[in-house]
Amino acid sequence: MKSLSTLLILTVTLAIIACSDNAPITPVPDEQSPESTLPDAYHDKVRTQPYPKTDNEIYLNPAPFIVPKEMKQAERLQFNVSRDTQFSGPETILSEARPWCMFNPHRTLETGLWYWRFRSVTSSGQPGAWSDTYSFEVKDETPRFVTPPFADFLGNAPRIHPRLYAFLDDKIEAARKRVTSHPEYGQLTALAATALKADFSAPYNQTADLRLYTDYLYQAWHLTLRTAYRNKLHDILSTLLQTPPTEAQLFATNFGATDIASAYLTCYDALYNKLSATERAATEKQLMRVAEKYYPQHCGIQENHIFDNHFWQQNMRVLFQIAYLLYDKVNYSGKAIEMLEYYYELWTARAPASGFNRDGVWHNGTGYFINNVRTLQYLPLLYSYIARKDFLQHPWYRNAGRSLVYTWPPESRSLGFGDGSEKYDSPQRQRAAFADFLARETGDSYAGWYAAQCTKSLQRDPEMRFYRMAANRTYETQLPASTEKMIWYKDAGEVVMHSNLADTNHNLSLAFRSSTFASGSHTTACQNSFNLLFKGTDVYRSSGYYLNFSDAHNLMSYRHTRAHNTILVNGIGQPYSMKGYGNIVRAMGGNHISYCLGDASNAYSGITDDPMWTSAFAAAGISQTPEYGFGVTPLTRYRRHVLMLHPDILVIYDELEAASPVRWSWLLHSPTRFELNEAEQLMGTRNDEKGFIAVTGLFSSHPYTATQTDAFTVPPTPTPNPAYPNQWHFTAETSACAANRYLAIIQVKGTDQTAHAIRRNGDTFTIGRWSVEATLDTSRPASLVVRNSDLPATFSYGAEHPTPGGEIYIRRYPQSSVLYDEKDGIYHIMEETDRPAISSRTAL
Repeated sequence: MKSLSTLLILTVTLAIIACSDNAPITPVPDEQSPESTLPDAYHDKVRTQPYPKTDNEIYLNPAPFIVPKEMKQAERLQFNVSRDTQFSGPETILSEARPWCMFNPHRTLETGLWYWRFRSVTSSGQPGAWSDTYSFEVKDETPRFVTPPFADFLGNAPRIHPRLYAFLDDKIEAARKRVTSHPEYGQLTALAATALKADFSAPYNQTADLRLYTDYLYQAWHLTLRTAYRNKLHDILSTLLQTPPTEAQLFATNFGATDIASAYLTCYDALYNKLSATERAATEKQLMRVAEKYYPQHCGIQENHIFDNHFWQQNMRVLFQIAYLLYDKVNYSGKAIEMLEYYYELWTARAPASGFNRDGVWHNGTGYFINNVRTLQYLPLLYSYIARKDFLQHPWYRNAGRSLVYTWPPESRSLGFGDGSEKYDSPQRQRAAFADFLARETGDSYAGWYAAQCTKSLQRDPEMRFYRMAANRTYETQLPASTEKMIWYKDAGEVVMHSNLADTNHNLSLAFRSSTFASGSHTTACQNSFNLLFKGTDVYRSSGYYLNFSDAHNLMSYRHTRAHNTILVNGIGQPYSMKGYGNIVRAMGGNHISYCLGDASNAYSGITDDPMWTSAFAAAGISQTPEYGFGVTPLTRYRRHVLMLHPDILVIYDELEAASPVRWSWLLHSPTRFELNEAEQLMGTRNDEKGFIAVTGLFSSHPYTATQTDAFTVPPTPTPNPAYPNQWHFTAETSACAANRYLAIIQVKGTDQTAHAIRRNGDTFTIGRWSVEATLDTSRPASLVVRNSDLPATFSYGAEHPTPGGEIYIRRYPQSSVLYDEKDGIYHIMEETDRPAISSRTAL
């Protein structure tokens, strides 16, 4: 079934509209029907079926070929890829047998149908039987991104030390000559001075500091060549070698081993030419302890896991660096080269951002993006330099600069979702540093503008300082003139809208999430939820505080659906599971209206059986029962339409259906108290510090009871703490009914302005120059029409044919969404039905 995310462009100037003869606008017929059957999940946490298959639309050309580890029956796997089922054509590929469960073709695949299979091969070279044959389609429009074969990387890899930052080798001499005049020279030497004074007589009690301080010394030595820094590195290495860590010390924590290994490898790389043969051998032995411990644990697992946080944040980078430093050492080269190839191929198959995300936004929680930026910067730079291919041409990197700007604008709180997304009043230094990196390497003007707007934060960042001081490049710092008011992250499942992106003090901004990445890890159970900000601060956003990954407050008042601006069904929320997913099926916008539609009909799908979460519930003394807000629901339909009527009105229209009567709870969270006017179905909040008010009219098919509280289900701390003030939670709950529709109209104004009265006449609501017609009677088909009395801009959802610009438009499908709006001074018609999500697993 093909997507109609077709953009029907009818270019009509205002002059022509004025002379319209009301002739109907008839689109060309299309074969698509508007809605499709929903799978139980779009991604597996751990893969259970080979990828890709017939029902997988591939993300990139070429796609990686991935086999669940359980299907590997011997020490190695071999892959066969062809255009024909006999695997006999000239384009047929037969891979080498390798210990891991993936294969990257490292070449573009021609458009059309492809077939593939795999077989297990013993360590002695004895092949087993071929698997079933799988097929998939390569389309013309699939983005192309090809990495060089590992042999190219290995053949070009440096064989001298220092080599960790080989991509800066051609810049380092010039950087040293100007180092003292660089604006960050003071910070560089200040951190190095702190490291010089540090006492590492008990190094394994402070592994994070050990990693950081050796890094500071390495950077400062490389840029200044001062012997004091190198001598301190030697002192630290000598201490480590005199008392090597015990197994318990080395593998005490998930990051501890790579913290220690990082210290060893930075010292080894900087001091290599000064070390004795004994010191080199002892250091290599300690590095291989870590590498050989983790390689068997990762090989076959990481390519099949949706996203192992700590592995991708730090561990993978450090393990790769170990192999990279040891691949040419006689005693370890065989095993190190195998590891080096694994991590290189793994990056190609599954990075960045899971390999199933081309949007440039972080799929696994906005707040945790910063934990990944060093790996996201370092590895593609090194791969690009050695393999002589630009790894930053991956679609994710090409979109990342824009995503930084839209998801977390300068001088603003974050619009994003997930763990820690509510922290900080402005972007962190790591985001600014990543933007600077993108601008330097790709010329991305969004990234350049962002970095320039966040200069103070940027210069406080130590992790990429060595790179910034060596890569002396300038870049464009003007925001592109053609900024859209809305962008749709189709793979990640988010939409962001801005009324005035360039000016935070006049910007109403909204983020909406309904994601096939579902809930779990550092994401939350928030399908079909939104965050709304004005002047860079919260109007309505998800509630609670991220103080712990899985304590009772986190599980009940932060991660739980009750903490988000969405709905509950009989008081029950969404499970912490890949099955509790949503999907944004439509989105489009112009200068006056931005629109999206999220489908969370499958999000309330029972309880989780993920051992990580069941253990967390048990530890917190919480059961997954209705008493705690978990369980099975009879929900069959939850589709949320969201429109921003620029510059200051938000419209939300919910379609809700269940197989049996349920209580529908509509949720809204605010940092300040709601003033309720139940007679007029209005509520308001006020922020005097930032100087704005928000007024919301909430209308429903069935009467609802409005309540608010400033109490959390589980408070963030045992006793009240002023650092974590209470927040306000509004609930509009109906009595039991099988279907309901909510219409919310939210106005956000400066305190020197007055919100428009919402005038209702049946199902028509007038707000100033805007009118909203919303069918609330659930016995009639859902429909939503928005018009403006001063502008031609209109929106129509439903079965009736709209009349944009005075002309009848014959919609392609009933219940499609039609927008008539202006872009670049010209009005266009856009029509959409549901865009199916891309699945990385068997869809049905």
